[in-house]
Amino acid sequence: MTRIGVLFPGQGAQFVGMGADLFGRHPDLLGPDADAVLGWSLADACLEGPLERLTDTEVAQPALFAVALATFRELDDALPDGVVIRAAAGHSLGEYTALVAAGALDSTAGLRLVAARGRAMAAAAAREPSGMAALIGADEATAEAFAEARRELGGRLWVANVNAPGQVVVAGGVSDLEWATATARDHGIRRVIPLEVAGAFHTPFMAPAADDLEAALDRTPFATPAFGVWANLTAEPHEGDLPGALAAQLTGRVRFADCLRAMAPHVDMFVHVGPGDVTAGMARRTVPETPVAIVDGLEAVEAVVARLGEAA
Repeated sequence: MTRIGVLFPGQGAQFVGMGADLFGRHPDLLGPDADAVLGWSLADACLEGPLERLTDTEVAQPALFAVALATFRELDDALPDGVVIRAAAGHSLGEYTALVAAGALDSTAGLRLVAARGRAMAAAAAREPSGMAALIGADEATAEAFAEARRELGGRLWVANVNAPGQVVVAGGVSDLEWATATARDHGIRRVIPLEVAGAFHTPFMAPAADDLEAALDRTPFATPAFGVWANLTAEPHEGDLPGALAAQLTGRVRFADCLRAMAPHVDMFVHVGPGDVTAGMARRTVPETPVAIVDGLEAVEAVVARLGEAA
């Protein structure tokens, strides 16, 4: 038996043309049914762009969710005998894709939630200028001390993402990120690279978004996942209060590296599913002993299924 863990991308993986080979095959996810939920055309956003529109938080999140989930369906339908999905995780937004893939909620409910999440996060980010930055040459402890030093000065800077060894992201207000750039070397950090995002996601800046999202989460029926879905917030499989965990995820740290380490003993291979290859890179850096494959479209499904068939 070959056990796989599926990984789903978060915001930032979007590009114009994503899902081009999937439109028409999944009308509930990528056609008129989805458009009726969203109030705008996924095909237009994904295939026509422009990139500036597709990058908007309220557009990027449902678009990535839908394309990644459609890609997962293609993979799941084609898995050979002897291959089973044992675990899943998603990076930030991708956690919702993972939960739907595991049957914790249906795709329409997931799309509604993701759309509400994107709107709430965009509204929270618009309240005041904020952002995120990657720290080069910092581990989690160094990043935490760095952010705490800023808070002791009255600033607002937090560790937002721990993605892989050497991939730590902080988030805060504009002045906090300016301070980070100016003082990084004094704290043993080689470089600070600003990220192209709309706000300080996964920090207290997103508290208004969590409040807005709670009502939508409370209206959503959840079921027990068919396989373990590791939570960004705890790096443990989801159990119990899914709405509470997903609301808290907006202001809490994404512990993706810890998720990968915790999942690795349960799988023989990780498979990134959806646009891009970001989670594959994180897995290779974090758990290099575990093989990684990428399924980013129909052609890749065939190649990875053949590889899995040989392994099984």
